Amino acid sequence: MKQKTLSILLKIIIIGVVLCCVVVYAFVIPSLGKDLAMEGDGEFAYMYLPWYLFILGTAIPLAAAAVVAWIIASNIGRDRSFCMANAKLLAVFAILAAVDTAYFFIGNVIFVFLNMSHPGVVLFSLFICFAGIAITVASAALSHYARKAALLKEQADLTI
Repeated sequence: MKQKTLSILLKIIIIGVVLCCVVVYAFVIPSLGKDLAMEGDGEFAYMYLPWYLFILGTAIPLAAAAVVAWIIASNIGRDRSFCMANAKLLAVFAILAAVDTAYFFIGNVIFVFLNMSHPGVVLFSLFICFAGIAITVASAALSHYARKAALLKEQADLTI
């Protein structure tokens, strides 16, 4: 597969993920949240806004990660797959995933202590946090290998 084709496919995937996130954050979360808040006699209605704002906060690192992924895909399309810029961008991607995961976990714990959540929700959120940690580690490993590949490429370019 050529670099340009790979870049286009990566960008299509990024657009698809962004569109899915927009649908989830704009339609699914508000609708589901209102349904849950109004269960019973609306006894959970006071929790809707804090939870909604908290969940919306998780979109900020996701948006930044989408921009970083787009830049990496563009670099791949320019035949700059193994460069220090991509290694640094993958490290930024790992940091964004770690920040989002930590924010999500800490927020869940805080809501339990404020009596605005259930410990079962925190236990379930651990599965989501595990996925975030896996993305963080994978991105950090890719960053490490991209950095090593960039150094090898620089050495090979200097060799006659």
